[in-house]
Amino acid sequence: MPEILSQQEIDNLLSGMSSGASPAENLPAEVENPAKEAVTFDFRLPHRLSKNQLRTFQAVHDSFGEAFGSYLVSRMQTTVTVNVLSVDQLFYSEFVLSIASPSCLYVFRIMESDALAALEVSPQLILAMVEHLMGGVADGSKDARLITKIEQSIVKGIIQRALTEIQRAWKTIADLTFKLERYESEGDFAQLAPASEIVMVVSFEVAIGRQKYLMNLCFPTFALEDVFAKLNVQHFSALAAANRDVDRSATIQKQLGDTRLSATAILGEAKLTLRELLDLEPGDVLRTSIPVGGEVAVTLGGKTRLWGSPGISRGKVSVKITRTNMDSTSGE
Repeated sequence: MPEILSQQEIDNLLSGMSSGASPAENLPAEVENPAKEAVTFDFRLPHRLSKNQLRTFQAVHDSFGEAFGSYLVSRMQTTVTVNVLSVDQLFYSEFVLSIASPSCLYVFRIMESDALAALEVSPQLILAMVEHLMGGVADGSKDARLITKIEQSIVKGIIQRALTEIQRAWKTIADLTFKLERYESEGDFAQLAPASEIVMVVSFEVAIGRQKYLMNLCFPTFALEDVFAKLNVQHFSALAAANRDVDRSATIQKQLGDTRLSATAILGEAKLTLRELLDLEPGDVLRTSIPVGGEVAVTLGGKTRLWGSPGISRGKVSVKITRTNMDSTSGE
């Protein structure tokens, strides 16, 4: 609730206005020095991604990090981990300003929307990959420099595999195809989107041995409109399904309770040789493996579920269930 001014404070304000003094000079100390400062809201930066969508993209790229890290371990024969640091949305101009010079930008095309995206890899990470692939150790940190054509050729296969793993991770939310277009060493030359366009930037930390490097993925949001719409539909569908869980389970139980099953009682089994089978004649007696008064197996769906004793009930051949056979079916 706002503080109510006393009559004396109102008189001070009126006298201050008549004398030309600033009204702020006559305000109480607690009004003069508010506890919280106002924060200017930037209307130019609409949040295109909701928190649920950001969490979804975090999970997608966590999956990519695990798969790509395993691949790097097999190629470089050393410990490698790839972890997601953050999933952010910002202006494309801000992303370009955050790119170091020189850098390693691998521009690829999203075939379904014909838009461009980029995988930014720090030059130090590229140099570490090259040294490990060539049999070196790469324990020390290296200075950033332009990557030569030969070094680009050495790591091109790894970059292609990274795009393949990204595409595979994205299959869980959208069936997209990524195609590598070109390599750029400066962020200004990438031209993925207009400067005022919102982009999604996924930042990774790649740890090779004791050294850590940075890697970023940049997706223009206009290229992912269909994906965002699909995620919204899935979110609301999941909410609706969660609200119907109780009613649905009751309906399923009712339907299962009225389901009819065919039960088969196996009264006996006997093993015969082919000669004995050929010599069988009417009137011959076969000795089964079940003794007189023993239990017979009752099968449901081709599997033994129950055991019982055969007999006559109301003039019909029947089987009285004596026990279940849950132990024998639990391992199937």
